[in-house]
Amino acid sequence: MLKNRRILLLGAAGGIGSAIREGLRGRYGLMRLADIAPLAPAGQGEELASADLLDIPSLVAAMSGIDTVVHMAGVPVEPETNAWEQVLPANIVGVHNLFEAARLAGVKRVLFASSHHAAGFHRRDTPTAETMVPRPDSYYGVSKVFGEAMGRMYADKFGLQVLSLRIGAYRERPSDPRQLAVWISPRDMVELVRCGIEAPDFDYATVYGVSANTRNFWDNSAAAFLGYAPVDNAEDWAAEVMAGPPEDPVAASFQGGWYCAKDFVERERRTHLPPPDGSAVCPPP
Repeated sequence: MLKNRRILLLGAAGGIGSAIREGLRGRYGLMRLADIAPLAPAGQGEELASADLLDIPSLVAAMSGIDTVVHMAGVPVEPETNAWEQVLPANIVGVHNLFEAARLAGVKRVLFASSHHAAGFHRRDTPTAETMVPRPDSYYGVSKVFGEAMGRMYADKFGLQVLSLRIGAYRERPSDPRQLAVWISPRDMVELVRCGIEAPDFDYATVYGVSANTRNFWDNSAAAFLGYAPVDNAEDWAAEVMAGPPEDPVAASFQGGWYCAKDFVERERRTHLPPPDGSAVCPPP
């Protein structure tokens, strides 16, 4: 049955995309690969396709005959400068185009690469059910909230099956205290995507993309219907990580870490500005 599955991987040249390509190679009848960056030549069971998130016809063509789209394309982090201008084309316009192309092409399922930064301004002790309410910590996080909402609408309105993956800190190993909670290993990331591709039919779901970390912020039991069972644990590096520099005290308050902290000084300055005439503010009676 798996040999009848036809998958389109968008962003196949990126860090996560490359791991998915390698980890799922040969598992399905077709893995079609697309990216604006160069790709290694197609291997057995693979095809290379040309697709641009800003061009719906090219996306529809790349999705021809496809069952499931795995969307790992777009701007992957908060840019240091001109963040909104950089996020807007690929992560806002491009995400609309992604879902509209999937509808036009008759795709059954989309796995959307969201991010825990869609809810990064939740405090670290916030119950997981509450963190499902968006609280973005950046323009990048806002773009992921937009993608989740767009996926929800396409599921409700058009019957597309959509899985939003709020991916944690994806890397080979955790490198700071916060990542001891939010880290996801390449092996677990590939397994999460595999589970999303192969899960029984569903409508819409949002789950956290995180490994089996002892210090996890999130109860990821909502992912149980996928059959996702992560095996890696950031605690294996805890002693080494905790021997390093301490976390910024502002960042340490929030799930999004430095994404929250980097503009907090400006917030505090604005919050504590004196009145325009310099007079003291009278306390309420």
